[in-house]
Amino acid sequence: MSGTSGTPHSPKTVLVTGATGYIGGRLVPRLLDEGHTVKVLVRSPGKIAGVPWRDRVEVVESSLDDGGALRAALAGVDVFYYLVHSMAAGAGFEAKEKAMARTAADAAADAGVDRIVYLGGLHPKGVELSTHMRSREAVGQVFLDSPVDAVVFQAGVVIGSGSASFEMIRHLAETLPLMPAPSWVRNRIEAIAVRDVLYYLVSAALLDSPLNRTFDVGCRQVLTYAGMMQEYAAEAGLPYRPVLALPVPAPKLAGMWVALTTPIPLSMAVPLVQSLQHDAVSNEHDIDRYIPEPDGGLTAYRTAVALALGKERDGQVETTWANAGVAADPLPSDPDWAGHKVYIDERTFHGDVDPAHVWTVIEGVGGRNGWYSLPLAWQVRGWLDKLTGGAGLLRGRRHPHTLASGEVVDWWRVERIDHGKLLRLRAEMRAPGRAWLELSVEPDGSGSRYRQRAIFFPKGLSGRLYWLAVLPFHSLIFPAMARNITGAARKLADAEPGARTP
Repeated sequence: MSGTSGTPHSPKTVLVTGATGYIGGRLVPRLLDEGHTVKVLVRSPGKIAGVPWRDRVEVVESSLDDGGALRAALAGVDVFYYLVHSMAAGAGFEAKEKAMARTAADAAADAGVDRIVYLGGLHPKGVELSTHMRSREAVGQVFLDSPVDAVVFQAGVVIGSGSASFEMIRHLAETLPLMPAPSWVRNRIEAIAVRDVLYYLVSAALLDSPLNRTFDVGCRQVLTYAGMMQEYAAEAGLPYRPVLALPVPAPKLAGMWVALTTPIPLSMAVPLVQSLQHDAVSNEHDIDRYIPEPDGGLTAYRTAVALALGKERDGQVETTWANAGVAADPLPSDPDWAGHKVYIDERTFHGDVDPAHVWTVIEGVGGRNGWYSLPLAWQVRGWLDKLTGGAGLLRGRRHPHTLASGEVVDWWRVERIDHGKLLRLRAEMRAPGRAWLELSVEPDGSGSRYRQRAIFFPKGLSGRLYWLAVLPFHSLIFPAMARNITGAARKLADAEPGARTP
């Protein structure tokens, strides 16, 4: 029997692509903990500047369509993890995905890589797949047809804190006491816990060669999609959620409904829903002959839900689907604003509170902590954004108190963070222009000076009209925000042991 047990294996040198993504960002530290030497290939190194494992890896700045740079990055690499799959769409999407995979496979062959590891999707055979599922199958086939041995895992719905699939199930179950849904909610689904996906991926580095094939992986428990939502509700302590299955497939319409009721944006909701049009159940369990089940066995669906809820409750979410987005454009510095039409709303507030307390509030903005002014106005703007296909406010944040560059905060993304001093957020909401929000604090005598800037680069006449339209709301929201953030910092200071009482 081939496999990973019973034979000592030396540590490998691995290259991980997709390290800024949901799975890749969790895989890297686990590979490091197993003693492997890890390289990561990223387009925007700034997106991993704040991760705990940054100083333990070699970072290669490049893209997967640069064959020369990829060959150089793969020099001396034993195992190549290809964990990239775009949720984009449009003409040429499938061709571009296959072309990138071929470039990667050729570079791996030229560099003498021993194995490629890819994570694809669980799907039935002999049916017409959605564009994205078809693309993932095609990418896996590119690797299987290459000269380098490939292990292609095929997984269904991944359940873990911060995963898109989990967030979709969670918000549907928590938002809707009665769930009208298309007929595909009766389809059979085999989920898998993110911890088990990572276990298989890590184990693949030590599989005996040669091995070139697909493996279906799942929790071995088959539910309908409706059953998954009902099991979530039971685990979360919610009342029973009846699901009304309607005889209307309408994946695009269902995707729009999911986008409105969950944090998932329309561009991602539609392909996710389309991937649920067919049963997604393992056709074989051959993986057991090569990789033994993890200690304690595979994680049951409801246990995976309980673990995910616990991680979110305790603020221990490692990665989220939202943080895997496209890198933000840099904010032009003040001297470069010449020649641009720029609108700025700037507020300052002086307080007798220590700057450290003000920073604690700044770094905790958004998500469940809110924005410290007129929550209804923020919610209305969030719903308007969702209705136009934007991010809205439902994405929240990975951790309630700490942030890192590249992370998501509701409809913003952290573009720059100087801990203790400055937080710059770039808007990812739909608007006719580009917008940023800067929050900063500095010492001011025995207290602090809080500074807040909303910056908007309008696009054309519509951008100018948009700014004029929101000015009345800004005049209410932003002054209150400045006062309330400083006020919240004062409450923090007063709550400290030994604080003076007035």
